[in-house]
Amino acid sequence: MNIVKTSEGARRTLALEGRLDTMSAPQLEAEVKGALTGVTELVLDFSQLEYLSSAGLRVILAAQKIMNKQGSMVVRHANETIMEIFEVTGFNSILTIE
Repeated sequence: MNIVKTSEGARRTLALEGRLDTMSAPQLEAEVKGALTGVTELVLDFSQLEYLSSAGLRVILAAQKIMNKQGSMVVRHANETIMEIFEVTGFNSILTIE
């Protein structure tokens, strides 16, 4: 998985490319833990994300918990497969998805 990071003031965008699974979830987890100081808006861009596993869901949930304390988080451009995973797991009621 590749993570493209951009920042605009207090907004951080993480664009994920590839597969967010057991092998790549620690990479995103490290990025989230190290990149959210001073961030009040986190955008996860899933336009290039092909696959999402339970390990990836755990990292997304952890990011949401952090951002609930310091601002907001939004998931953008999730494909049909990723949206179905969010719906089946109930994450669509936890996350802000655009």
